[in-house]
Amino acid sequence: MALQGPIPAEFGVVFPSGAYAAGAFEPVRNFDASTGEKFVQSADKASGMPLWVIEVIDADPAARVRAVKVKVAAPVQPVVPAGSPGLPFVPVEFTGMAVTPYVNQAGRLAYSLKAAGIRSPGRGRPGPETREVAA
Repeated sequence: MALQGPIPAEFGVVFPSGAYAAGAFEPVRNFDASTGEKFVQSADKASGMPLWVIEVIDADPAARVRAVKVKVAAPVQPVVPAGSPGLPFVPVEFTGMAVTPYVNQAGRLAYSLKAAGIRSPGRGRPGPETREVAA
């Protein structure tokens, strides 16, 4: 089979109703290398860059799990885009998403989500088709 490792997925497939950041990015702890007093950050297996994680809320009303974590490999701590004043959560969109299925400790199928980056929704997408208007 040609498919090896994480499965690439578009943001809209993973979060069809969108997603909201529920906080800021935090470093991912390397549990094997860390001790009680010494924190060691996990590194991405493919790139070697430090791993960061953020909790997001799935806006899909039919989602079985509302809060999920998304990891991002980056040399410095990623920053959540600015949100609208008065909103408790910031709408976000992830770029370069990948899904890794695994069996959790309860013996159930679960998914690990990883992304290449974060941005405001709609940024970087082509806009509506434009038409020339004769003067």
